[in-house]
Amino acid sequence: MVELIGGRGHLRFERRPSPVLVEHRPLYKICQLLLVLHLSSRGGKSTLPRLHLFNWALKRTDRIQKLVDAAKAKVLHITAWGFDPVVAIAIRYAVAEDLLQATSTGYQITENGLSFIAEVLKDPVAFSSERALLKEIGKDITENMVETVAKGWESA
Repeated sequence: MVELIGGRGHLRFERRPSPVLVEHRPLYKICQLLLVLHLSSRGGKSTLPRLHLFNWALKRTDRIQKLVDAAKAKVLHITAWGFDPVVAIAIRYAVAEDLLQATSTGYQITENGLSFIAEVLKDPVAFSSERALLKEIGKDITENMVETVAKGWESA
């Protein structure tokens, strides 16, 4: 808003609430990560690149469909995916709240994380589309598949 004061133009700003996109809310992202670890990761563990792959895929239906297809074919045909800073923030919060713990290779869901996600899963509407797709993928997107793609980045 521009306001004229004493014949000169001055800017006056009014703070107004602005909504935060769901995608950028830490609790939403934490729930997504816990779902990936719980429904689509062996032993509730995953490397960071794999978590970023799932995060990237869950943003659009065509991307997650590529993961569903890769899980069925047992070959990952995605050559690159995005690394989202919101994931790093969510992981830091989740570790601080003892929902995740760092491992030598990545992250693992904790007992508190399992209890938390079990509560979320009691609501059939919460994350229903993500749940269905992650169950369809199952544990078939392996660390080996992700590592194979990542090795191609190093040689390129």
